[in-house]
Amino acid sequence: MSQKQQMNKFSKGLMLAAIGAGVSILLGKAFPLLGSSLFAILCGIVLNASQRLPQSSRPGLSYSGKNLLQYSIILMGFTLSFQKVTQLGLSSLLISLPTISVAFLSAFAMGYLLKAPKILTALVGMGTAICGGSAIAAASPILEADEEDMALSLSTIFFFNILAVFIFPFFGHLLSMTDNQFGVWAGTAINDTSSVVAAAFSYSKVAGEIATVVKLTRALMIIPICFGMMGLKLLKHSKEDKNGKKVNLAKVVPWFILYFMLASLLASLGWVPAFLLPICKFLSQFLMAMALVGIGSQVSVDAFRKQGVAPLLIGVVAWGCVSVASLLIQYFLGI
Repeated sequence: MSQKQQMNKFSKGLMLAAIGAGVSILLGKAFPLLGSSLFAILCGIVLNASQRLPQSSRPGLSYSGKNLLQYSIILMGFTLSFQKVTQLGLSSLLISLPTISVAFLSAFAMGYLLKAPKILTALVGMGTAICGGSAIAAASPILEADEEDMALSLSTIFFFNILAVFIFPFFGHLLSMTDNQFGVWAGTAINDTSSVVAAAFSYSKVAGEIATVVKLTRALMIIPICFGMMGLKLLKHSKEDKNGKKVNLAKVVPWFILYFMLASLLASLGWVPAFLLPICKFLSQFLMAMALVGIGSQVSVDAFRKQGVAPLLIGVVAWGCVSVASLLIQYFLGI
């Protein structure tokens, strides 16, 4: 297939995804409590449910959900500076690391009890443990997750993101938490960055600033966890190779993660011009929104009926355990 034919094949779907992304970002700014990510995946769901959606747009929407996702993550690397996080305070890792472990353990325990698909369970756990949709986006290619698992896990995480914006400030005031305590709690226990910011700044400006720092530090855990997943995947494929199966390392290794690390390293060293950072941030957000529109277009009512309440139960148990663990650790550390 020629390059021109490929462009024609994807053009309609990409255009739909771009329009949906633009509308979602505008709606996200108008309704910051919900965020653009939620509107993007809802836009995709609406497109999928539409009787007038042409089949010729499907390839472009599918391309958005897979490839643009990776490009958005690479660009996100330019906005995550290790130096900035170090200066703002890595002490939050004393809480973030244990809560990340709690998120994965509780998610897998619940997934095992419900006999839920392992990849779906891992994605919900990843989204709860680290940073919502971005973590799911980063882990999906490594786990070779299909669109259905991605869509279900993202929908689950976004559902709890909405609840967090309203629930956390209420409990923060109920427990008479200080700005520092609430900021750390929100940063370690709320899934998505936009929801962390919305919930924490609604509590106070100081809480919002602290929560943003903690969330940024927590988001960097994408790197070691994804590399750990890559290592396990390579080990699995090496065993399969001994059994006579051919292994294509180019397909096994998600190279975009390496590019993500390189981008973050360049930002940390200060080799990225300052004027490019807001451009990278916007492009990352826009491509992520396009990707979520594409992923949302794969969601079907039948898929949710098939899985039942399993994803929601896994999500609520993992989220509940993380929230309680964060409070307990703060209490014992005397924060």
